[in-house]
Amino acid sequence: QVQLVESGGGLVQAGGSLRLSCAASGLTFTVYNMGWFRQAPGKEREFVASISNWSGSRTTYRNSVKGRFTISRDNAKNTVYLQMDSLKPEDTAVYYCNAGGSTITSAPGSHWGQGTQVTVSS
Repeated sequence: QVQLVESGGGLVQAGGSLRLSCAASGLTFTVYNMGWFRQAPGKEREFVASISNWSGSRTTYRNSVKGRFTISRDNAKNTVYLQMDSLKPEDTAVYYCNAGGSTITSAPGSHWGQGTQVTVSS
């Protein structure tokens, strides 16, 4: 049974930083592309960032977070991270970890975490 457990969300002032973590179990972590998505109230879930399997040599980001967010993975810990810097109020959303998606099309895979709330105050 695949489990993705996010942590690290919280309340932060604009300009601040947070690091989200997603611990994966029940899957062979190294072979999975991993990604982060987010959903703000009243909006559809949207792609944030993805990282390729194995070495994680390929990363992709939505335009609005480029230069501010960094996705990384630690295969020894079966964990993917999202470092978020220079946060803005419009980054406020529930952030979801995803496994098995495409780093080419940014389409999500079938495995989701439960989500972690990120709130950025102005």
